Amino acid sequence: MAAHVTDPLQTLERVSLTDGSSLTQPQSRGQGPERLKVGFPVVSHTLRVLQCAGEEDWVDSRTVYVGHREPPPGAEAYIPQRYPDNRIVSSKLIIDTPTSPVTSGLPLFFVITVTAIKQGYEDWLRHKADNAMNQCPVHFVQHGRLVRKQSRKLRVGDIVMVKEDETFPCDLIFLSSSRADGTCHVTTASLDGESSHKTHYAVQDTKGFHSEEDIDSLHATIECEQPQPDLYKFVGRINVYNDQNDPVVRPLGSENLLLRGATLKNTEKIFGVAIYTGMETKMALNYQSKSQKRSAVEKSMNMFLVVYLCILISKALINTVLKYVWQSEPFRDEPWYNQKTEAERQRNLFLRAFTDFLAFMVLFNYIIPVSMYVTVEMQKFLGSYFITWDEEMFDEEMGEGPLVNTSDLNEELGQVEYVFTDKTGTLTENNMEFKECCVEGHVYVPHAVCNGQVLPDASAIDMIDASPGTSGREREELFFRALCLCHTIQVKDDDEVDGPRKSPDSGKRSAYISSSPDEVALVEGIQRFGFTFLRLKDNYMEMLNRDNDVERFELLEILSFDSVRRRMSVIVKSAAGEIYLFCKGADSSIFPRVIEGKVDQIQSRVERNAVEGLRTLCVAYKRLVPEEYEGICKLLQAAKVALQDRDKKLAEAYEQIETGLILLGATAVEDRLQEKAADTIEALQKAGIKVWVLTGDKMETAAATCYACKLFRRNTQLLEVTTKRLEEQSLHDVLFELSKTVLRCSTSLTRDSFSGLSADMQDYGLIIDGAALSLIMKPREDGSSSNYRELFLDICRNCSAVLCCRMAPLQKAQIVKLIKLSKEHPITLAIGDGANDVSMILEAHVGIGVIGKEGRQAARNSDYAIPKFKHLKKMLLVHGHFYYIRISELVQYFFYKNVCFIFPQFLYQFFCGFSQQTLYDTAYLTLYNISFTSLPILLYSLMEQHVATDMLKRDPALYRDIAKNALLRWRVFIYWTLLGLFDALVFFFGAYFMFENTTVTSNGQVFGNWTFGTLVFTAMVFTVTLKLALDTHYWTWINHFVIWGSLLFYVVFSLLWGGIIWPFLSYQRMYYVFIQMLSSGPAWLAIVLLVTVSLLPDVLKKVLCRQLWPSATERVQTRNQCLSVEQPTVFMLSQTSSSLTF
Repeated sequence: MAAHVTDPLQTLERVSLTDGSSLTQPQSRGQGPERLKVGFPVVSHTLRVLQCAGEEDWVDSRTVYVGHREPPPGAEAYIPQRYPDNRIVSSKLIIDTPTSPVTSGLPLFFVITVTAIKQGYEDWLRHKADNAMNQCPVHFVQHGRLVRKQSRKLRVGDIVMVKEDETFPCDLIFLSSSRADGTCHVTTASLDGESSHKTHYAVQDTKGFHSEEDIDSLHATIECEQPQPDLYKFVGRINVYNDQNDPVVRPLGSENLLLRGATLKNTEKIFGVAIYTGMETKMALNYQSKSQKRSAVEKSMNMFLVVYLCILISKALINTVLKYVWQSEPFRDEPWYNQKTEAERQRNLFLRAFTDFLAFMVLFNYIIPVSMYVTVEMQKFLGSYFITWDEEMFDEEMGEGPLVNTSDLNEELGQVEYVFTDKTGTLTENNMEFKECCVEGHVYVPHAVCNGQVLPDASAIDMIDASPGTSGREREELFFRALCLCHTIQVKDDDEVDGPRKSPDSGKRSAYISSSPDEVALVEGIQRFGFTFLRLKDNYMEMLNRDNDVERFELLEILSFDSVRRRMSVIVKSAAGEIYLFCKGADSSIFPRVIEGKVDQIQSRVERNAVEGLRTLCVAYKRLVPEEYEGICKLLQAAKVALQDRDKKLAEAYEQIETGLILLGATAVEDRLQEKAADTIEALQKAGIKVWVLTGDKMETAAATCYACKLFRRNTQLLEVTTKRLEEQSLHDVLFELSKTVLRCSTSLTRDSFSGLSADMQDYGLIIDGAALSLIMKPREDGSSSNYRELFLDICRNCSAVLCCRMAPLQKAQIVKLIKLSKEHPITLAIGDGANDVSMILEAHVGIGVIGKEGRQAARNSDYAIPKFKHLKKMLLVHGHFYYIRISELVQYFFYKNVCFIFPQFLYQFFCGFSQQTLYDTAYLTLYNISFTSLPILLYSLMEQHVATDMLKRDPALYRDIAKNALLRWRVFIYWTLLGLFDALVFFFGAYFMFENTTVTSNGQVFGNWTFGTLVFTAMVFTVTLKLALDTHYWTWINHFVIWGSLLFYVVFSLLWGGIIWPFLSYQRMYYVFIQMLSSGPAWLAIVLLVTVSLLPDVLKKVLCRQLWPSATERVQTRNQCLSVEQPTVFMLSQTSSSLTF
């Protein structure tokens, strides 16, 4: 017998408000239907449940087998059932939050997703490029024949063949080539940007192996240093075994190393052995990121973020405390309609308070502008294109434009206080022109007659002084031969012939290639005196003398130039068997090693040329007897094959060899000042930027250049801290004397507001050389070095310009670091064009490389690269100014609009019993920073121009208005925060008092909770967007589209969000809320009043400040506005007067 029992349907009572808010109270709960079987009797129980919002209609039943016994066979099918055990679990794995996880996590998820997509896409592109490179075919030599394999299968020790125009697959030791002389030409444009051909040399004992069989029979081992990233340094040696005898040991240097990424040119094929592969190649090691530089704006952002994090914690703490104070009354803690269970009463108070604190943290977490970091990254990345797109910074002659190697420092260009610049190739063109030479005291100047005779191709050469005697004539020819042979020049092989080069007078001149423009200028200059360098072939240097006879000298050794020695030498052997050492270098490195020659006459001429701004070199020589040369060979060989400290041992060997020289003469070449270099330095000084010149040149040469480029002026009083002065006075006395001199004016002169251009104030310029700097930086005997450094810095601060001469590359970096770490912590910029400038470029806050004639090392290691020094003016005064203005507004605006957004939520807790009830709808919480207010500020930060570009270039003093992080100081930050607090108070209490106890709809209903929040949110969105519109000075159609389009998007979204029942949502609390609000006249009035009152203080502040305390920028803006109004008026008056003319 079956009994059917039907429970009453579950009924619901629904209380509705006009804005869609609802309170659902279950009146009774029915239990799920059960079907019980006791033996064969069956109890069947079925229930239909009324479908409610967010619930599904379901009908279910269960079958229970008593005692877990199966029914008899044939009665019914046995279906095993699974039911839960009897444990009770009421705990939750997560804390209840006032907002949904989606609402809280979506902005953060958006930030992480955008970053991940950007980096993932870049990494995918790198992965594709890696695969293409790793699968590139390479020819291996195995068992005497060529085998083709993929590049990724290459191993250290494999012998590889590379053909012309192919790229080297790894770092190779050059064994042999198709050229008879064992050389090859390569280009390293992909490594350092240099497109010129470089000559590399095969190992002496393997250069004769030209076939696969020969190279496969090679038995040798190579010892070398571990991988390191320096492209221009390599230390190793090769042991070649022949017929089981003792191995032949040969040194290996950078001239024997073929780098991965370089390309083989003008050579049919080469063989090389893999020495570094994969991520150990020098190219791969150089691709690893350098130390990260952080801008001052980024540091300010992080400090502001810490402040807002403290505000967030304070808000959460205050609300938690006030909640328990408010609930201290029993009827508030447990109202009759919401009694607690016994378990809830026994719950730990501290745990409850901590849970509430975390809930408030989640509720107020929107005050932290997470999306600001994505916007800043986008602004920096997209904004960097404005530099590369700038046509005014494109150099037609070079065919080069500016490069941006990092976009993280764009705004730092607007904060520079010190510019450290190289001289040669940066301020000057690095385009040398031979001016004169002095031999044995006799001066030779081109374009005149020499010794009463006309020399080949030199119809205008003149020796100003008296003609030399017979011995003087020998020294003269020896001087010209020294210049013809002492260099590392390559002759360009455009149409190589077997015989010697045609002489210059045949109408064709040799094309010379060298890493040093000085060498090319000297070799081309002495052609006018009848001596022409032809070529280097089979280790023999060929030159053409005045009689058009070819002279051959065997090149025995090259003592390479370096920036520490500041000289180079060659050892050659003439056809007559005489061995000469020719040396050329700076006068400071040559004169101390000279034992004979007319030193006084030549030195006076060198000093005179230096004062005129010419670059000078001295030339000396000495004859070597065979025994002496053998000793030199052993000394050099021992140093060359050393694996440890090879550079140090070579330097010591060079010091021993380059002694006892006979002075021959000196040369002078002119390096013309770059176009508009003086104008650029003058503009930088007017902008309040101090310019320092760091150079390795002589003091007199560098000082003449500084006068030419207007770094020093006629009224500038020069102060010297040089070796010459320190010979007469101690360093202590010199520094204290200079300190008294410059500090005498400090009481009446504030250097921060002094550009160094005023005629009525004393202007100081400081000159210091490398030796004096070493003494200043050297720790004192008592272990302290700070006293001299601080004294030196005090002197420098009161000088409008500083010249540091005779500087080694490391000293340049030390100077930059010294200023960078001084107590003011100024923003520094270093600019240079050569490898010797890389250290200071990396040390400065901003490094700029000039794409010059000394290679691309500086451009490759810099943050930005420009074709000419003159482009620095626009990069700082225009681009840097705009970048800083834009990003500072972006940062302050983000904090401002988030205060406006979340502070009403904080105030709302005082009116809802601190129940963590949200004021805004979930969609508004999620989309406020992502959609409603993101695009206008992004477009502002990309396109705003508060002053015209031409005005910024004409008036460099405007740069001072933004100096020292002026727009991100604490005073400005507090103003923006207080403005946000004021606007939030207006939004909340304006809406609260306007609609308190007021019927505002046509049917007399009162606005509900969500309508109130929507009204506050609407006024807020319009206010923060219109605030940005008021700050915009440069309007384009894009600005109009984005600003007004964002407001329109908010209105349309709200209409759609509240006007449609979305099937995927379990609630519809915003249904018809926005439409109902807009149907009320008082709501429209409230929005207009709240927006107006919120914007009024900022407008009044700007008007008053502009009238009473205008900045230089504001005065320019006012002047431009007046001109823009006057021009149409003048035009109209002129048209009227012309129409009245009879």
